[in-house]
Amino acid sequence: MKLVYTKTNVEVKVGDIAHIRGVPHYIMGITKPHKPASTGRVQVQSMDEKKYFAEFYPSVVDADWIEREDRQ
Repeated sequence: MKLVYTKTNVEVKVGDIAHIRGVPHYIMGITKPHKPASTGRVQVQSMDEKKYFAEFYPSVVDADWIEREDRQ
């Protein structure tokens, strides 16, 4: 399974830049789903002066899992 951006189908990688509510964020980590009903998480750090860390659902960075083996 891999996480891809929904518009481009390009795999999400640590170090990518994603815009959340108009603020650019670095992708710092990716957690795979732990069960079929889970979506996993994406950890980010803002690139603004606050430099905060946060964890979001993949849909917040416009991404989705493909090739999931845990779902039928």
